[in-house]
Amino acid sequence: MKLSARNQLKGTVVDIVKGATTSHVKIDLGQGNIVTASITNEAVDELGLKAGTPAYAVIKASDVMVGVDLTA
Repeated sequence: MKLSARNQLKGTVVDIVKGATTSHVKIDLGQGNIVTASITNEAVDELGLKAGTPAYAVIKASDVMVGVDLTA
């Protein structure tokens, strides 16, 4: 697999919650870090995802926002 996205985080699928059309896929990156992705149910099936499947969380973002807590 070769992608233009630079943020490719290797992990293991630990949970999939399917909805009517979209699934929430949790990928354990290790050291207590978990990323959740929302993808179509069709994509879950096509990729053969299930708990224990090695997978990559690929993050492609065009914007980064910064926030601060004004109550501090």
